[in-house]
Amino acid sequence: MEDNSHFEVIIIGGSYAGLSAAMALGRSLRNVLIIDSGLPCNRQTPHSHNFLTQDGATPAEISAKAKAQVLKYSTVKFYNDLAVTGKKIDNGFQIATASGKEFTAKKLIFATGIKDTIPEIKGFAESWGISMVHCPYCHGYELRNQKTGIIANADRAFHLASLVRNLTDDLTILTSEKASFDSEQREKFKQHNIKIIEAEISEIEHDNGYVKNVIFTNGDKAPFTGIYAAIPFTQHSDIPASLGCELNENGYIEVNFLQKTTIEGVFACGDNSAMMRSVATAVYGGNLAGAMVNKELVDEQF
Repeated sequence: MEDNSHFEVIIIGGSYAGLSAAMALGRSLRNVLIIDSGLPCNRQTPHSHNFLTQDGATPAEISAKAKAQVLKYSTVKFYNDLAVTGKKIDNGFQIATASGKEFTAKKLIFATGIKDTIPEIKGFAESWGISMVHCPYCHGYELRNQKTGIIANADRAFHLASLVRNLTDDLTILTSEKASFDSEQREKFKQHNIKIIEAEISEIEHDNGYVKNVIFTNGDKAPFTGIYAAIPFTQHSDIPASLGCELNENGYIEVNFLQKTTIEGVFACGDNSAMMRSVATAVYGGNLAGAMVNKELVDEQF
């Protein structure tokens, strides 16, 4: 890239949301830098779904095509590095990277995603994103009419069960601890023949990420083809919080309907600020963030 350290906008995160924001800004002739470390959270997922024109493509294929299109706009630059710190300066912000580079910009867009907290269950990490998934809208059709499990408890399990029940008649909730359901929830499970197993899980038996069996600490084994899991997450980057951006009660960056964070001049989009974790949502949020940042720059300059 050119020896240039100052930009109108720095976008941290160069996957779907970040690239979408960059396209909106590039088409408005804004001087933009995308900083990306090249480790998207869905890199293990074999196919992406529920996104018009790209249904069934691999995440890498979609990202590569998007990046090629975005970088046709000459005012947009892409830098492979990890943003590690950020601070407020006069008339903008400064971002430092792991390699020691420093860049400044008037506005920031965080498209940094979230980091799943993988439980210490043998085989879980290897299957995550392949046949152990998070979202019925992204993966449910491919798991339709199959023997399916849900690793979750309480209201989260109930919510997932209500969605997945529409896709399969063979559904089991795996709480891995004492189940926490009220009488109404248990009655719903009974009506829909949804089973509950409370035994602690010790291993996910799989073949190259495709689940075969769940093994429990008591020695029992249960066969499954696919499993949904509601697992906790953390923000992939701590820079927004270090700048003062507030997180909501669910751990997402707090943004308004224009993707603005609680810090002036800082925007966020994609999985770091949206509960609906999908490619389509990320692209929408990024496009809106890019447009709104451009509008702020216009208002300041016109």
